[in-house]
Amino acid sequence: MHILITGGAGFIGSHLVDLHLARGDKVHVVDDLSTGQRSNLAHHDDNANLRFDEADILTWPQLDRAVAWADRIYNLAAVVGVYRVLAEPTKVLAVNIAACERLLRAAREGGWQPQVVLASSSEVYGHNDEDILHEDQDLVVSTRAGTRWNYSVSKIADEALGLSYAQRFGIPAVVSRFFNTVGPRQVGRYGMVLPRFVSQAVRNEPITVFGGGLQTRSFCDVRDTVVALDALATAVGRGTMVANVGNDREISIIELARLIIERSGSRSEIKHVGLREAYGEDFEDIRRRRPSLNRLRDKTGFQHLYPLERTIDDLVAIERARLQEERDGHCTLVRTQSERAA
Repeated sequence: MHILITGGAGFIGSHLVDLHLARGDKVHVVDDLSTGQRSNLAHHDDNANLRFDEADILTWPQLDRAVAWADRIYNLAAVVGVYRVLAEPTKVLAVNIAACERLLRAAREGGWQPQVVLASSSEVYGHNDEDILHEDQDLVVSTRAGTRWNYSVSKIADEALGLSYAQRFGIPAVVSRFFNTVGPRQVGRYGMVLPRFVSQAVRNEPITVFGGGLQTRSFCDVRDTVVALDALATAVGRGTMVANVGNDREISIIELARLIIERSGSRSEIKHVGLREAYGEDFEDIRRRRPSLNRLRDKTGFQHLYPLERTIDDLVAIERARLQEERDGHCTLVRTQSERAA
């Protein structure tokens, strides 16, 4: 199968590359590396089935050709992360919506009608009072949340575009609403909570919990996420579907911090930071975010393999190795400077 992945050098995209190359599929990655990293794909540099183009799909002149080549397209190109969304509110709307529309237009005009898998988000549910979020519930955009909601607006627009192209032009579309995907290769600098907590715990630094910490989330390991996403796309085939993809185990942010301290053996203390101090503007956080996975499970029979504890353990091991490399590098630098001084 021919697989095109926009944003394929990013966190989720690079794991999709791993999955499809392991099957022997031919994979074409397009990424402007604004948040993705070429190093995420370095272990495939010798694989003839992988092609990589550093490009912005808003302007890339080869998009039509790449779309015409593909059997399945994963559209993961987007401005992501709370910090980036708040810092670049206009770019969120321009990139996330316009890039999606250009991709769908290329699929329509190519005449081949590849399957398009659109990455949406649990953010589209907004401040929903339901304890469990179902795909047939109304989507909510809060007027109280400022520019943060540009991201959810962009994802609602992408969903509407995908479903409209499916209905009007017969483009098979799978809309996947991701719920707090976590795991190896995720970085904390854009506001992702789990890698930030793990980094602080491994270094015995205070773990900074934004707000009261009673807000809950449902975390899904990326290695489960990509398997579920592929299973969903395969099961839907030439049809169209909207489905939650994630894990329905719920945990509060304060409980997450305590769990990471316990499993890492950290001496970190928990420090609460106000939301305005953390994000630089008035910020109303979502109280709960737990998905119904009935649709995903009924369609695919999917079962998770990576509990949160295993994800944390893996991330702690990776962070400890990174910290050791930093220390070794520092020692080498100090030794070299001492030798030069002598």
